[in-house]
Amino acid sequence: MGYSCKEAPKKLSHITGKELKIDSTSQAVNSLEQFILPYHNHVENVLDSTLAYASLDITKTDGSYNTTAGNLMADIILEQAAPIFKRRTGKNLDFVLLNHGGIRSSISKGNVSARTAFEVMPFENNTVVVELSGPSVKEMLTYLITSKRAHPVAGIELVLNKDDSIKSIKIQGQPFDANRNYYVATSDYLVSGGDDMVFFKDALEVTDIDYKIRNAMIDYFSKVDTLSPKVDLRYYKLD
Repeated sequence: MGYSCKEAPKKLSHITGKELKIDSTSQAVNSLEQFILPYHNHVENVLDSTLAYASLDITKTDGSYNTTAGNLMADIILEQAAPIFKRRTGKNLDFVLLNHGGIRSSISKGNVSARTAFEVMPFENNTVVVELSGPSVKEMLTYLITSKRAHPVAGIELVLNKDDSIKSIKIQGQPFDANRNYYVATSDYLVSGGDDMVFFKDALEVTDIDYKIRNAMIDYFSKVDTLSPKVDLRYYKLD
């Protein structure tokens, strides 16, 4: 007769729970507060240290087709992400597309800190670079026009006629070529279909450069003295 040493598998028979009410009568544990306090103070000091200065109020509502906040965000990603993408792939970043709704706060005139970046971009979105064919870029431009929102762009110049038809498109200063592929930096949220940007589903390649949009902002703030973005002619409609 043989005997087995194998134990019978354990099974969960029941779960019990207890509701703990947390309200104004709850008391803080002083020992924990004192332990955490130095770390809390350090984080607060880091977040509030001045990194740059905004020479004007920077908002996403001061333009119909492009805005100071949108232009700042897109320009930051173009400047900060391009060298990382180049080092990792040997390829050049062509342009940037972000979403208007992703900008969650204005930047008031005055000192700019890391906390400012957390207020503008509270999400953990990563910067990704997507390879799109010429036809997919045209689909993206159609989305941009029909959305009637000032989605942030950089590296691209889009001019519309009065009837919303396209008068001209330039990418990195060169006329748009429908027969070539382009590399566009955006957020992982949009690549997954956020804001109905379904054209990203046709991406030929997606490269996550492991760089949070918020961190790109903080790095940019740390190396410049003054923020002075303007509403410009990167995307506009003829009168």
